[in-house]
Amino acid sequence: PLWKYVTVAIALVLGFIYTLPNFFGESPAVQVSSAKATLKVDQKTEARVAETLKAAGVAHDGILLDFNGVKTRFKDTDTQLKAKDILEKTFNPDASDPQYVVALNLLSASPGWLTSLHALPMYLGLDLRGGVHFLLQVDMKGALTKRLDSTSADIRTVLRDKSLRHGGVNREGDRIVIRFRDVETRDKARYAIADSQPDLQVVDAGDASEPRLVATLKPQAQQKIGEFALKQNITTLHNRINELGVAEPVIQQQGQDRIVVQLPGVQDTAKAKDILGRTATLEIRMVDDTPGALDAALAGNPPFGTELYNERGGQPLLVKKQVVLTGDRLNDAQPGFDNQTQEPAVHLNLDSAGARIFKDVTRENVGKRMAILLIEKGKGEVITAPVIRTEIGGGRVQISGRMTTAEANDTALLLRAGSLAAPMDIVEERTIGPSLGAENIKKGFHSTMWGFAAIAVFMILYYQMFGVVSVLALASNLLFLVALLSLLQATLTLPGIAAIALTLGMAIDANVLINERVREELRAGMPPQAAISEGYERAFGTILDSNITTLIAGLALLIFGSGPVRGFAVVHCLGILTSIFSSVVVSRALINLIYGRQKKLAKVAIGQVWKPGVAAGAKN
Repeated sequence: PLWKYVTVAIALVLGFIYTLPNFFGESPAVQVSSAKATLKVDQKTEARVAETLKAAGVAHDGILLDFNGVKTRFKDTDTQLKAKDILEKTFNPDASDPQYVVALNLLSASPGWLTSLHALPMYLGLDLRGGVHFLLQVDMKGALTKRLDSTSADIRTVLRDKSLRHGGVNREGDRIVIRFRDVETRDKARYAIADSQPDLQVVDAGDASEPRLVATLKPQAQQKIGEFALKQNITTLHNRINELGVAEPVIQQQGQDRIVVQLPGVQDTAKAKDILGRTATLEIRMVDDTPGALDAALAGNPPFGTELYNERGGQPLLVKKQVVLTGDRLNDAQPGFDNQTQEPAVHLNLDSAGARIFKDVTRENVGKRMAILLIEKGKGEVITAPVIRTEIGGGRVQISGRMTTAEANDTALLLRAGSLAAPMDIVEERTIGPSLGAENIKKGFHSTMWGFAAIAVFMILYYQMFGVVSVLALASNLLFLVALLSLLQATLTLPGIAAIALTLGMAIDANVLINERVREELRAGMPPQAAISEGYERAFGTILDSNITTLIAGLALLIFGSGPVRGFAVVHCLGILTSIFSSVVVSRALINLIYGRQKKLAKVAIGQVWKPGVAAGAKN
């Protein structure tokens, strides 16, 4: 039918268009992105980059602004390095306090008309493109210490709520020690703490003169904290790596306390290490609005227990050092709108302990301002400083006032990303050069090409014209597979190239089944046209069964595998889908074009057809 020819033609054209970007390679580029939570990269930044390069006489091939930052394309790496140095000096005059991340990068060199069709090259993995590999060790002890510190504050709140007097709540190593004046108060406190803190194991210590309680985290709780710290660190790393503009980074857990980070295409390893090693923390503190306190701080004499910061608009703000809440107490943060004023707002969800602390603080500080800070490398930034209107209970908090919709989205993202749940150290670092990646691509390409050539020679010699059609269908299968990988922006690795080679071998198997089935029908004495039709119809069931069972195995690899195994599985599963279409639909269309117009078809070129009846008659 005509619609099948049209379908095949459209599929081939789209396959060619979306495969094409992979042949244009990449251009060296420099990316400028924000290094500060409160600093936005916008069209003004783009214009500033253009002016800086123009003033320095550095030619470029285009400037692009996207969600990662401003990217400038150059003709060669020498110009790229020169531009990077110039932009670094302009955007970060104070090297000790960088405002922007200026990093080397690679951008697709595809023509604009292809990019406008969203035809982009597939991502290449670390082994094909080059880049950096880090193995990070998560400090689980640090995560437990952080949890014990916050638990100490919770215990103080519980004892205060229950009116139980104590002689101090202190963390001593991996345990919390609470001192009391009498045994009766200690016993009451033990039950109160056990009810509010189910993760703690509380035991009596000391004698009647110095009664104490010693609380330690249960083994199950320690394991849960470690798992949470690992997951939160992985999420935070994803957000940070976006600043480098890395396409398809690999960030995954290895073992109980390690994280593997692979950044394909990254040339600036020092910048990557700097971003990965950040230890940002989120803190909520009260603003000191005492008359004259801000002026004294600006004069260089801040009141005791306060620090001077700047708001988003650049206005100075005096903030108390005492931390009310940390990002650990935050479960979720989503942008939205104020129900009364319809102004953009951020809605926060606190855990039970955080909700209790927040309720007490807001009740005692109605009409005062509260600052939400992001502390990074010992320096803090005020994300927002809203006024407390009323007591806020229930753990649902709304931040609003003087915010645009975009700022509400940004603030929610910052609060969600939060901080690293535990410190990390880089225990292994490997750099794979672009030349090694290019060599791997060359070897992979040659292996696929020679495999295809060997298959093509065998098929043409053994099946003649049907063999030629099978080879053309196989070529279309390769075209569809590369186009799909590019369209889905999948990452191709060396195991992926192995999967392509395997797919070619498996795809031709379907054409072998079809050709042999046609031969069987011809042997049975069926006319050529009917033999072709029956051969395709009867072989389809077998082809479908064999491919479905292979697809099940591929999906199992995709679901349960990780790293290189998943890379292999993605290409393998896509290859099975494209092979069914190409081996059945495309090859049938080509055979019909060649033989379908002949009403009285006497014979077909499908190789030697051995007929038992004819051979027996000749012998007699």
